[in-house]
Amino acid sequence: MSGGRYTGTVEDPVPEQMRAAAEAFLSALDEPARDAARHAFDDEPARRWLEYRPRPRPGVTLAGLDVTARKAAHRLLATALSPAAYAQAMAVMALEEVLDRAEDWRRGRHSGDYWVAVFGDPARDDDWAWRFEGHHLSVSMTVADDRVSPAPVFLGANPATVRHAGRPVSRPLGPEEDLARELLDALGPGGRSAAIIAEEAPADIISATRAAAPDRLDPLGVPRGRLRPTGRALLDRLVALYLDRLPPELAAREADRLDGGELHFAWAGPVEPGRRHYYRVQGEDLLIEYDNTTDDGNHAHTVLRRPAGDFGADVLAAHHAAAHPPGPVSPGAPR
Repeated sequence: MSGGRYTGTVEDPVPEQMRAAAEAFLSALDEPARDAARHAFDDEPARRWLEYRPRPRPGVTLAGLDVTARKAAHRLLATALSPAAYAQAMAVMALEEVLDRAEDWRRGRHSGDYWVAVFGDPARDDDWAWRFEGHHLSVSMTVADDRVSPAPVFLGANPATVRHAGRPVSRPLGPEEDLARELLDALGPGGRSAAIIAEEAPADIISATRAAAPDRLDPLGVPRGRLRPTGRALLDRLVALYLDRLPPELAAREADRLDGGELHFAWAGPVEPGRRHYYRVQGEDLLIEYDNTTDDGNHAHTVLRRPAGDFGADVLAAHHAAAHPPGPVSPGAPR
């Protein structure tokens, strides 16, 4: 990502923080809860899981834990998120009570319906992972050789905005919409024409709950290289907004990885506020998606994914390559 705000190499304390927080969380559970929370690292269907709808899911639920264990779960989640993103996550969870009231309490939604799963043994294993997930919130982190792979990170909000007397009193994903609209306005007629790929928004984010995100979504939209300086700066800020969901050390590493690569921005749906709309940003091993396409544009989904690196595919491949380097080729062996 050219023009981003992160530069240089930052020492990364996050892996050890995650390891300590995961150990503390598991220690705070009684035996039945610990059995529900723990899974084998090689349980691929459970580990490579993304579900932002209210569904049964692997792990142990916060609602069944005492205060000590619930606080330990929150401390684990906080190791993966910046303070601002942690506040967004807490707002998302609280909206379950707001939505339940709006639905006349019919579905029994509640803010304790969030689940934590740990894969492998953080105290002993080089490779391990964890996830904190429930309705409109899914954060998956994978650790290999004390390097964190931080994706997918999903945040949604329903209702996206709660208003009183014409003013918003709750809008946890407002920056994600506002900055994209600012970028759209700055593109000018030519750039906007290239960026708008459809008159109607899709029903949901395209990557949905798939364990593997698409490597590329077409049409790509407008490339960063075609934008004027203001548009390029705003696109960089939009990417940084999503990377800033992560702790500074992880955000810096992800920004360094993207530096110099091309980015594309695409929008679908009307441009007027309050209408159903969608956008995405794609780059090298980067997919950002946003939609606000149901309930008259008042139900938002956002996700930060890495199609080639989700669920630790990048750090696990590096770990296995280092642990099992190719051996010497015997004379006469096929090459």
